[in-house]
Parts: sequence; structure tokens; C-alpha cells
Amino acid sequence: MDEFSGLSALVTGGASGIGLATARWLAARGAHVAVLDRAPEGLPESLAGFTADVTDDAAVRAAVDAAADRLGGLDILINNAGVGAVGTVEDNDDAEWARVFDVNVTGIVRVTRAALPHLRESASAAIVNTCSIAGHVGLPQRALYSATKGAVQALTLAMAADHVREGIRVNCVNPGTADTPWVRRLMAASDDPDATLAALEARQPTGRLVTADEVAAAIAYLASPHASATTGAVLAVDGGVHGLRLPPR
Repeated sequence: MDEFSGLSALVTGGASGIGLATARWLAARGAHVAVLDRAPEGLPESLAGFTADVTDDAAVRAAVDAAADRLGGLDILINNAGVGAVGTVEDNDDAEWARVFDVNVTGIVRVTRAALPHLRESASAAIVNTCSIAGHVGLPQRALYSATKGAVQALTLAMAADHVREGIRVNCVNPGTADTPWVRRLMAASDDPDATLAALEARQPTGRLVTADEVAAAIAYLASPHASATTGAVLAVDGGVHGLRLPPR
């Protein structure tokens, strides 16, 4: 399986969770892969690490250019870096709203802006943004997070329209609740971690959390030459949350 042979990819937030799973998936299938992260430590030898915070435009531009130089170009950009937020509209102050939007939305803008000159040189250019089912459905205690992910989905479609005639495809993946370090920290901080896990599993029709590898596989498909006719798509990997309405057990 070498569908990415000869292609170079950059994955933001690639040192853990979905980002790391995606970087490994791409590398295992022939891609040359760089990871951009605030702390790109402990990476497999197959991945090149570059340090940058997506809220720092100068650092992002320098890291993207350095990664493109190391890889000999850039064909694929995976905008995966993001942060979570818990609460209703009353629970997060203006500073927190600004911070989370700065990472989850404007961070995608900064990285994409820096990567576009390199992607325009590619014959197989693709961008995949990690969004969330929270951009589709109303989830309790996720007002701020959902607002950012709704923006990411809208941004994805606008980017797809802007760049399709340049030969750059843009799509996004909407994971359901995934078994990632952030979700595990969320559960650990709850009063009853076991009950929190059970509730998260129960709201997904499949009855379990999505795995990072399952999301990575979807991201890789959208990034691959096999999806060359797909742009402006939103692919749910959510255990059926968006499309299914099952009766109670």
C-alpha cells in the first residue's frame, strides 16, 4: 500500500492523538511526513518534527517553509491542531473565546496561508481539516468548541471553492467522540470517569468511541490521489451520530 509514494505531507498537532495516528498512517503508505507541533517530542524516526504554535504567524511561516525544504516540497496539508473547551455560553470569558478561536480557526488560516505557495507547485495538492461532529449537532457543554468547529466546516467549503481551480482540493473530517488524550483527560477530571465514558459511548449509535486510527484512515483517504474528484466534502467518522436516530435500547 504505497498510494502516497513520492508525496510529502505536513500534519499539524501531529505529536499525539489523531494527528500522530494520521502522520503514522501516511508515512506507512509511502509519504514523506513532517509534524508541526508545540512539542514534537518522541516521534517515530519516520516523522520529521518542527516546533511551532499555530497562534504565532512568524513561527508558523518559518516551520512550514522549513518542513517543505526538508521534504522537498509539499503536497498534502493536514490541519489538525486544535484545543477543546467545556461549558455553555456563560462559562467561558471573552479571553477564552478568543484563545480557542485563535487556535482552532485562525490557526488553520495561518498554516494554510503559509503552505499555499508550496501546494501550488504540487500536481496532487490536498488539504484536509480536522473538524468535529460538534459542527453538525448540538452537544451540551460545548458552546465554544462547537462554534469553532462550525466555523472550520464553513471555512473548509470556502477554501475548496477558492482553490479548486488551482488544483488544490480541500475537505474536512468530522469525528465523533474519539479516544484521544484530550477526551481521556476530560473523563479523568469528571466526578465519575466510568459513568462519563459510558455516557459518551452511549450517545454514539455504535456504542463505542471512535478510534484515532479510524479518523486517520478517513483523513488519509481524502488526502490521497484516490480521492482526486473529491473536494468540498465533509466526511463524518462519528459512529452514526449525525445520520442515525435509533430508538432507546
